Amino acid sequence: MATLTLTLSSKQTPFPWAAVAVASYTGKAELVFDETVSGISLQLPSSAISDEEQIVHTLAKQHGLTEDSSKTPAFFALAKSLSTTTAVPQIIAALDSLDDHLTYRTLLVGHEITAADWMLWGAMKGNSRISGLLKNNNHPHLLRWFSHLESLDCIQAASASLTTAKASKARSNKTAAGFALGLANAEDGKVVTRFPPEPSGYLHIGHAKAAMLNQYFAKMYHGKLIIRFDDTNPSKERSEFEETILEDLHLMDVHGDVVTHTSDYFQTLYDLAVKLIQSGHAYTDDTEQAQMRLERGDGIASAHRDDSIESNLKHFEEMTAGTTEGLRWCLRAKISVTNPNKAMRDPVVYRCNLLPHHRTGDKWKVYPTYDFACPVVDSIEGVTHALRTNEYRDRNPQYHWMTDAVGLRKVNIWDFSRLNFIYTLLSKRKLHWFVDQGIVRGWDDPRFPTVRGIRRRGMTVEALQQFMLAQGPSQAVVSLEWDSIWAMNKKIIDPVAPRHWAIVSEKKVPVTISGGPTSPEVKALPKHKKNPDVGEKKTVYTSAILVEQEDAVSFEDQEEITLMDWGNAIVRSKTTNAAGEVTAIEMELHLDGDFRKTKKKITWLSQSTSSHPLTPVILLDYDYLITKKKLEENDNVADFVTPVTEFRQDALADANVGDLKKGDIMQFERKGYFVFDGLVNGNLEFIRIPDGKAANLASKAGVPAATENTKAEAALPVTKMYPLEKVYGDDVKAEGDSTKMYKVENIYKA
Repeated sequence: MATLTLTLSSKQTPFPWAAVAVASYTGKAELVFDETVSGISLQLPSSAISDEEQIVHTLAKQHGLTEDSSKTPAFFALAKSLSTTTAVPQIIAALDSLDDHLTYRTLLVGHEITAADWMLWGAMKGNSRISGLLKNNNHPHLLRWFSHLESLDCIQAASASLTTAKASKARSNKTAAGFALGLANAEDGKVVTRFPPEPSGYLHIGHAKAAMLNQYFAKMYHGKLIIRFDDTNPSKERSEFEETILEDLHLMDVHGDVVTHTSDYFQTLYDLAVKLIQSGHAYTDDTEQAQMRLERGDGIASAHRDDSIESNLKHFEEMTAGTTEGLRWCLRAKISVTNPNKAMRDPVVYRCNLLPHHRTGDKWKVYPTYDFACPVVDSIEGVTHALRTNEYRDRNPQYHWMTDAVGLRKVNIWDFSRLNFIYTLLSKRKLHWFVDQGIVRGWDDPRFPTVRGIRRRGMTVEALQQFMLAQGPSQAVVSLEWDSIWAMNKKIIDPVAPRHWAIVSEKKVPVTISGGPTSPEVKALPKHKKNPDVGEKKTVYTSAILVEQEDAVSFEDQEEITLMDWGNAIVRSKTTNAAGEVTAIEMELHLDGDFRKTKKKITWLSQSTSSHPLTPVILLDYDYLITKKKLEENDNVADFVTPVTEFRQDALADANVGDLKKGDIMQFERKGYFVFDGLVNGNLEFIRIPDGKAANLASKAGVPAATENTKAEAALPVTKMYPLEKVYGDDVKAEGDSTKMYKVENIYKA
């Protein structure tokens, strides 16, 4: 319970976000916005404080926020500097330092939020240049920390209070991207949003934006999120889709306060439809669909538009009974014939369907359309703000007409742009086609943009949330590149992904090492050289190893190379076949050699032995399913299918991969990041995770239909989707001391 009062103006510049944040987080002071004051004041029982830093210290002390770190004063000093500076180089230097500091830390000091976090967060929040630079996503760890603090319920409440305080000022009609915007006519504690998926398929990345936006604003205003299944079409809906949608939402960390169904309101909707007929706001029509479409387009009234109420009620009864006569008819709202907005030209609000409903069985033979059911149920369920993609913007007047016509409470509409990606299909109908044709293995196929598909391909929830946070409720309609979201994902997984080695089976080259161990030796090494918390792995050292063909052909006679995690070796001889492929190599271990002077640092594996076997694995990579950036409505999807989209490689990996669990993310060094897909048909399969370096993703667009040759080529490990960095650079950085046998670089440097 707040015992103090923090008074300030909503117009204050820079805004004292740190003081507001600590007051909200601790609950020790009530926020009072007074536009007549010029500063900030914390009213104590016998005095008042007007310095923001002192206010933060006072409230933090009362709440017991830990500040025992020696670094805290430095963070306070940095906050003071950042709150006013406009010099971009100085800002970037500070952001770089903070990003490095937060690479392996959740918070600035310790394991709990402290006054230092709020002081620095407030300074950054109040500096528009810093906010802009953060959006460039060049400081992922700092952005993660910043976004986490901003997403806390208490901070959203404070933001909502500020929005309310500014309500008297003229609100711009322009909607900018970013979650800092508030909802119009929103009251803290009273906002209700809804996410209304149709249970006819799986959620895709476009649904993710809508779901996360709805949850964001519900939390921001301490309101409620309704998950409502729009189950008004028995022809497409199944109960199992409801279960999978709830699972998909859980995967995205989206949790509704209540789950409802449009079918819960079938009787109410039906009664309101009858009311529309009785009031002269609806009529029955048996015009054939194609003709009705033409008449609506040309502004021609239906021949039944002026039928009597009695006649309309009679036909609606036939529809309700599902008779042969009733099946010919539909119910249309009587709005307009010639309105320039064609969504207002007498839309259909009820139609017949004799198929059993997955929840109500055969009770109903007539069902409401989305255009009628959505606004009505939104109003009945208490939804205050309906968030809709702006493809529905033309239907907004229709939405309001429906609630007005049946005498229900108005609902605020908030438009935002639909999320589109190049070379990507979000149409359920077209995605169904790929499943039905067997081009993909199911709705969780890694090539699919479904929530399950992208999660299976290695997308983290944190990256998904950060990406949506960066998009915000933008109005811009654009087709996004996939590289940005995958680059964001890489920055999240890189600090924690364990490192392993693998060699493609058909490209392995045996190497005999002279001067190596006479029998296998095992050494414990870190799974991640920069993050000891990831754990340790066991590396086997023998005098018989395997290297990649690509490395082997690059070796020159008597060249000194570095065997990673071991030391230097000199290539004494190579054996090649008629095709120029290396079939065997002899090396001499040279542990006194300086790894800083070698150009080639290679991965390797000890050859399998009965006591230390290697693990056979399959590495998978994927291309886009279609060859055109954006399919038009009339395009035949079959004409744009990429001939080959899956690339499989048999490989051998170190035995440590046997400890992985399905869904674990790791890196095969010099090959990329992978997610372990589990045991599939007796094989350990690893799916390559895009790393954001895919500027030319549609590398195979326009390739002719697959032939036997192209199918054979598909087995080769060649893909331009995710180009690897150059293996052997011209400039190799010198670092550390010369390598000794089994000596590992010091990974615990401060």
